[in-house]
Amino acid sequence: MILDQIVEDKIIRLKEQKKRAPLKEVRKSAEAVRREGKSFYHALKKEGLSLIGEFKRASPSLGRINGQIDLEQRMAEYNVSVDAVSCLTEEDHFLGSLYYLKKIRTMTALPVLRKDFMIDPYQFYEAKAAGADAVLLIAAILDDGMLRDFGELAKELKLDALVEVHDEEELWRVLRLDAEIIGVNNRDLQNFEIRLETTKRLARLMPEDKVFVSESGITCDEDVRELTACGVDALLVGRALMEAAHPKELAKRWKYQCNRRQDADGTYRLRQL
Repeated sequence: MILDQIVEDKIIRLKEQKKRAPLKEVRKSAEAVRREGKSFYHALKKEGLSLIGEFKRASPSLGRINGQIDLEQRMAEYNVSVDAVSCLTEEDHFLGSLYYLKKIRTMTALPVLRKDFMIDPYQFYEAKAAGADAVLLIAAILDDGMLRDFGELAKELKLDALVEVHDEEELWRVLRLDAEIIGVNNRDLQNFEIRLETTKRLARLMPEDKVFVSESGITCDEDVRELTACGVDALLVGRALMEAAHPKELAKRWKYQCNRRQDADGTYRLRQL
């Protein structure tokens, strides 16, 4: 399975990284950070639809991304059109790097998410030292004890945690742990098939007090309208914004095309702008 291979490769990578920069050294760098973090939670938990613009170079399922503009130009457009930034840092399958996260940190005041396969406390100190405001926790690769411990470590480091689920069982696990930001990944990480129905199905079980994020497979106006109608607070968009000739225009259209409002009966209606 693809997910198993990614985790195996991550374990090998971490062994190499720890030889180059021991935990004690990375932890010291993290503890030396004095920058006031940006709240990923508050950036998404507000009236209307929020967008997380992603910076990524490739994916295992679709290969290399044909980016239309460089990092500096892209961040200039994200800065005036999205609410937060996600940066892929997984090296072997997504061609990511902490280098990109560090560069992005110098280019934006928006909250920045380190999106990676987090399986070791070492990675949390790396994230903090690199300038991240939030980290991704994937329920499919973490047991309850790891989710709890990693959630507590993130809080200690003043990092928000986007906890990602793919099905009902994972969602119930995460809800028992009282996660505040829950992402539903429409991509099955075992075979990388995409189904927006995953968000629509789990939306019925999502408590209103959570920040509800839909991730992956969002490519067109209709996708945005359908997912917004489910009551999501935010969309995490990667390839569509990376390959757009004008990501600023696309992001603004998606954010303001549909304004989400909850009626008295609890249903959502969309107002076309």
